Amino acid sequence: MTEHLPASRRQLFIDPTYPPFLNDGLFNLSDPILNRDGQLIPCVRARESLESAGITVRTADYLARGEVSGTGRPEYISMGILGNFEAIAASGSTRMSAFIIMEPPVVMPALYEALPRLTHVFDRVYVHNTEGAGYSLANVDSTRLRKFYWPIPHADVLTRHWSNRKRAKRVVVINGSHNPRGRQGELYSQRLHAMGELARVDAVDLYGMGWDRWWTRSAAWWPYWKNFRAIRSIYKGPCASKFDVLQNYEFSLCLENMSMRGYMTEKMFDALYAGTIPLYWGPDDILEYVPADVFVDVKKYPSWSAMWKDVSSMPQHRLQAMRESGREFLRGPMAAPFVDSFRTIWEG
Repeated sequence: MTEHLPASRRQLFIDPTYPPFLNDGLFNLSDPILNRDGQLIPCVRARESLESAGITVRTADYLARGEVSGTGRPEYISMGILGNFEAIAASGSTRMSAFIIMEPPVVMPALYEALPRLTHVFDRVYVHNTEGAGYSLANVDSTRLRKFYWPIPHADVLTRHWSNRKRAKRVVVINGSHNPRGRQGELYSQRLHAMGELARVDAVDLYGMGWDRWWTRSAAWWPYWKNFRAIRSIYKGPCASKFDVLQNYEFSLCLENMSMRGYMTEKMFDALYAGTIPLYWGPDDILEYVPADVFVDVKKYPSWSAMWKDVSSMPQHRLQAMRESGREFLRGPMAAPFVDSFRTIWEG
């Protein structure tokens, strides 16, 4: 467990997911690219909370350069970078506090293959579920595993977007084009099939990066080519802000990248912030995290066209009731672990 030194002596160094977030870029709310759609707000909120208690929080490049102040043993937290921690651990001078696995096995299988080593080196390793659902616990010290809640920026709706009532009775999809490294449990293909079927009834628009790059690896699999014509017909290009797009639609297709217990990302939350009804497919235990009256569970329908026939006939008063339930959820205790995720992890 993390040794709780006096706050004034504690120094945390966070190793972010991408190099642009180094040099404290992880806390730069003024950069519109790094902080797209407020994605850095959870990091800044956690840092402000810890620094108000006298705990220093910097990105890990400061540790690598030896820019360490105070007398306490520095603490290292990785946000999922396998290439950096071994050298830091080998020095023996740094407490290996926590490693966070944000991606599922179909996206980053190497992270799960490394779990035996990670649970040997780090005090805590954060995963979407701790029982080995969707990955192997062989040779893993499961006593060091902790439940990870996806960090979200807001504990309420975004009023300007949520209040918009001029919405198209259509489904919006905001995703990049990807070809998963693993296949077991993946939902990328279901997303493609959904877009293909909804395109045939002229009910869907697609935004995101890479969908027109048919020559890349992300397009090199059958579900993409099976639905290629449909994708081309509904593709609107990238979007600068998810919320500016979401506010113009009644429904958002929110399929996680994998169906795995406990694996819930920002997708549903983004829709709720903007007052858009989530058409959701995620973990089987979703009701442990989100009440049933804030989203449409698309798994219960025999086909995407059957789903669309049902949701497109929903009266406005029912849609508004779902929006209001979503707002209450965001404000309430069920959403709190997601809002406080990084603060909880960094505090140790």
